[in-house]
Amino acid sequence: MKVERLIFNKTKFIAGVSAPVEEEKKFSLRQASLELSKESLSRIRIMSEHKPEWPEYGELVIATIENVKEYGAYAKLEEYDRQGLLHISEIASGRIRKIRDYVRENQKMVLKVIRVNVEKGQINLSLRRVTKRERIEKNKSWKKNRKGEAILNEVAEKVGLPIEEVYQKAGAVLEEKYGLYEGFEEVVKEGVEVLTKLDIPEELATVIVQVAEDRIKLKMVKVRGVLEVRCMKPNGVKCIQEAFISAKKPHKAKDAKIEFYIIAAPRYSVEVSADNWKRAEEVLNKVTESVVKNITKAGGQGSFTREK
Repeated sequence: MKVERLIFNKTKFIAGVSAPVEEEKKFSLRQASLELSKESLSRIRIMSEHKPEWPEYGELVIATIENVKEYGAYAKLEEYDRQGLLHISEIASGRIRKIRDYVRENQKMVLKVIRVNVEKGQINLSLRRVTKRERIEKNKSWKKNRKGEAILNEVAEKVGLPIEEVYQKAGAVLEEKYGLYEGFEEVVKEGVEVLTKLDIPEELATVIVQVAEDRIKLKMVKVRGVLEVRCMKPNGVKCIQEAFISAKKPHKAKDAKIEFYIIAAPRYSVEVSADNWKRAEEVLNKVTESVVKNITKAGGQGSFTREK
């Protein structure tokens, strides 16, 4: 449905639906003045250089309901510092008797952009077209972005530089390469090399590593198995020790932890911790294959059984 013009007087027509209003006014987002918190101002200032001025059709946005009317609700788009209209027909399927049963002032929600008119400064939004999966994924992304900005602010405080300068020197580069929060996660996994490879100044990189490691605790998954290793040679014990040490060395990494435990000779437990199942399985397979290969080469025998 096309809206040629949004004029509000005694009767207002929005997308073909009329609703009464109290006073005359023309709805123009270009003239709308929004009261922003310090946090919002900081976020907008940091991200403004790389964020488009307007959302795109079909984009999911985080919005805060500011004003609820009989015909719909006006929502502030947190990522764009703009206001959009959530018409009552886009809140839920079917007839809505009480709009406040569905939306209320100061409520944050994930909405979908269904129309953007830059010339008129208008954005139309939808709630009913957002799926459960889309809502979950968008909320996760939003929370990660805010955490990333908080880390960047702390870094700026510690190095004594304006947040804009820290963003230009480090934040923008990380955001382009990985995503802001995802970039900090990569720093925790791989260390300062992630930053130095991007030509981020060493002094700034050191502080970023410190703050990121303090703020981000990676969730690790564990996979296990049992190695049976034998070597009947006079120096068999030393051969077994070297087989384990030699297997562990080349697979050491910040994103994976390898541990060996003796159960009862010749059985040894091997445990690999990593930030995801795929990586953990990859390291477990490589390490156990190396142990078996090393002990076989030394004149012994080895086998591996994966624990379920």
